[in-house]
Amino acid sequence: MEKEFIRIDGKKIAVYDTKTGDDVAFVLHGWGANIESVMPIVSSLKDRYRVIAYDSLGHGDSDEPDAVIGGDDYVDLLRKIYDYYGIARATCIGHSFGGKTLTVFAALYPEKVGKLVLVDASGVLPKRSFTYYRKVYTFKFLKKLYKLLFFWQDTEKAMARFYKKFGSDDYKAADGIMRKVFVKVVNESTEEYFPRIQADTLLIWGDEDDATPLSMARVFEEKIPEAGLVVLKGGHFSYLDAYGQFDAVLRSFL
Repeated sequence: MEKEFIRIDGKKIAVYDTKTGDDVAFVLHGWGANIESVMPIVSSLKDRYRVIAYDSLGHGDSDEPDAVIGGDDYVDLLRKIYDYYGIARATCIGHSFGGKTLTVFAALYPEKVGKLVLVDASGVLPKRSFTYYRKVYTFKFLKKLYKLLFFWQDTEKAMARFYKKFGSDDYKAADGIMRKVFVKVVNESTEEYFPRIQADTLLIWGDEDDATPLSMARVFEEKIPEAGLVVLKGGHFSYLDAYGQFDAVLRSFL
C-alpha cells in the first residue's frame, strides 16, 4: 500500500487512492487509528469502486492541527478532500469516529452522499449511571488532590503524569494537542443530525461492542429515516471479528 500526500489548508494529509473506477467510495477510520486499520474495508470495495481512505488530522501520517479542533473541523476536512479531488457524490463508509464524522457530513451535505455505511459508530453519548458519576467525581477529586500534593512542581508536567496514570486508554494513547482534541470530540453528540440524513444507511455493529454498545446502534436505527441494522458476532472492530459476514453484508447493501 502506497500513500500519497495532499495539502489541505497547509496541512499534510496522507491519502490512499485506488484511482480506478467510475464510482467513488470514501472510507474513514476511527479515533486513534489510520488508513491501515480500515484496509479490510477498502479490500471489500476496490473491485467495484475507486476507494479513497485518508489519515485524519492528528492520525497516522497526517499533520496534527495547530489548535484544539472539534468534530465540525473533521467534517470540514472531508468536504475539502471531496473538493480537492473534484468529487460530487460518493458512497461513504466510516468506523467509530469516522462514522460519527459521516453522520454530520451526510446531514449537512445530502447531495454528496449516495449510500452510507456506519460501522460501530460513535456519536450517541452514553447514559449517565450512578457508577459513571461516581467515576467522574472520583476522577475530579483525585485530580485536585494531585495538584495539592505536587503544587511545588510544574503544573503542566504534573497533570501530564496524572492523566497518564488515571486517564482513559484513548486519552493515554493521545499526545500533546491531540489529547485536548480528544477531550473535546469525545463529549460531542451528533444525535441531533440523525433525522436529517437522507441517504440509505446500513448500520453494522458487533454484539459485544463495549466502546459503542449495541444500545447506541438502536438509537441510530430509530432516528435515521432510511436505516437498517445488521448485528455481527464481534466487538468494536466487528468488520475484523466477522470479516466474511461483514464483506457479504456490505456487498449485498451496495
